[in-house]
Amino acid sequence: MSANVETIRHSASHVMAEAVLRLRPGSKVAIGPAIDDGFYYDFQLTEPIREEDFPAIEKEMRKIIASGAKFERREVSKADAMKLFADEPFKLELIEGLEEGTISLYEQDGFVDLCRGPHVESTREIRPDAFKLRSVAGAYWRGDEKRPMLTRLYAYCFASKAELEAHLKMLEEAEKRDNRRLGKELDLFSTHEEAGAGLVYWHPKGGRFRVALENWWRDEHYANGYEILFTPHIGKSWLWETSGHLGFYKESMYSSMKIDEDDYYLKPMNCPFHIMIYNSNAHSYRDLPLRWAELGTVYRYERSGTLHGLMRVRGFTQDDAHIICTPAQIGDEIAEVLRFSLSMHRTLGFKDIKAYLATRPAGDGAVGAPEMWDTALESLRKAVEKEGLAYEMDEGGGAFYGPKIDIKVKDAIGREWQLTTIQFDFNEPERFDMTYVDSDGQKKRPYMVHRALLGSIERFFGVYLEHTAGAFPLWLSPEHAVVVPVAPTFDEYAKAVEGKLRAAGLRAKADLSDSRMNAKIRDAQNQKVPYVLVVGGREAEEGTVAVRVRGGEQLPPMKVEAFVERAKAKLAEKALDL
Repeated sequence: MSANVETIRHSASHVMAEAVLRLRPGSKVAIGPAIDDGFYYDFQLTEPIREEDFPAIEKEMRKIIASGAKFERREVSKADAMKLFADEPFKLELIEGLEEGTISLYEQDGFVDLCRGPHVESTREIRPDAFKLRSVAGAYWRGDEKRPMLTRLYAYCFASKAELEAHLKMLEEAEKRDNRRLGKELDLFSTHEEAGAGLVYWHPKGGRFRVALENWWRDEHYANGYEILFTPHIGKSWLWETSGHLGFYKESMYSSMKIDEDDYYLKPMNCPFHIMIYNSNAHSYRDLPLRWAELGTVYRYERSGTLHGLMRVRGFTQDDAHIICTPAQIGDEIAEVLRFSLSMHRTLGFKDIKAYLATRPAGDGAVGAPEMWDTALESLRKAVEKEGLAYEMDEGGGAFYGPKIDIKVKDAIGREWQLTTIQFDFNEPERFDMTYVDSDGQKKRPYMVHRALLGSIERFFGVYLEHTAGAFPLWLSPEHAVVVPVAPTFDEYAKAVEGKLRAAGLRAKADLSDSRMNAKIRDAQNQKVPYVLVVGGREAEEGTVAVRVRGGEQLPPMKVEAFVERAKAKLAEKALDL
């Protein structure tokens, strides 16, 4: 988001607040920041706002914009600000939290707001055709459930009408690709509030995708020097006390369960279990590095209002690994993890990839000596630069236990998604007293890196489902081919073709339902099946199939064996095309 667009959006939020106060006199205002695609403002309203009220609010905003009112900045003392906003309880609370000194205000057309700015010079710099009210929602004041519930009014806003229209078109396409919608239409997965919110049920077709993905994941990890672990789903409370999760993360953990007089917790992360395996034996520097991976299912409590299809759930399988190494090995290990990550993303068809380097957070909360942070951050930076990857610094964005790289990819409609995280940990090796014996015979503390390449299987599936709109590459498709007989007379040949395809390792089925041929073909196309093989009299006589490729292309008739050879070649190379 450019500074200019952000300034326009922030200024437009003030205009919207003024318009709402004109239409809902006596309402109270809270805050109104710019966000990625527009802005919002929170109100305590005298009368509710519904979507049918949006045109009237937009009309009032355009009147204010047309007036050409100046955005004028002024500074007042804290005492004067308290007097000015005496009837605005939310502004008063914000002012009370400020230090003594001058406080900046902005005024346009008689509307005054507590604000640092900056703003555009006048309302005319906000294009009247480049904003659109988006939605209305409830929001607790300062995000606290014990505080008043406010009305949050969202709007899209851009620097030009063309940009707004492009964004709205993208949103329309995003709606078609919504993982919840496609999951139902393609019969891939479901969630069931009555059986437990935020828990994913994988249907047979979704299961086919997952097996193909996980088999590839395992093969790639073994090929890249990893060992694969399996660890329990629960652990005693001391494990989470030692790791720090009960101190730092308890609100995101499920409640404890009493077993044999001990408190147990569902695991929110896999790392303490991997450390238990490490500490079960003594280690020499000659043993390192260790690269241990696990598709480990974890459980985290998310508020019900934040749950969203596959993107935010309470139970998910992390694409997880931990690298335990000496300080001298860390640079090479980070570089190798990044290379591995990028190779997987590119195999999956992501081309627009960017890194974000998160540094030590401000204050005294971070663990580890500054020189360790510097060394770690330099390893991350060198790895990114070696790969020629575009990156941005995320100043202060590291966790308290170490710096990290976040890798984000852009999907087919331009949205950015975080997949890979490579995270240093200076905390747990110390807490669990992890050691190795170095070449000088002394016990030393290893470095530890947490790493997830896909993030989690569930969330990745949601991202990939939306990226591909359900039209998966052949190697990940739940079904490779559907065989469609032109009439029931040729059902036996269709079954024979299905048998040959299955024997060759292809995921195929013959559609022997009572539907007409065209309906069967249409159903296969709607289900995004890569190949439809139509068979009739000529095909049965010649041992061939008529091949329709997803997307509409029709290939010349070919022997069943030739089709198998073609499909297996595509599978072997993990081809993105058909």
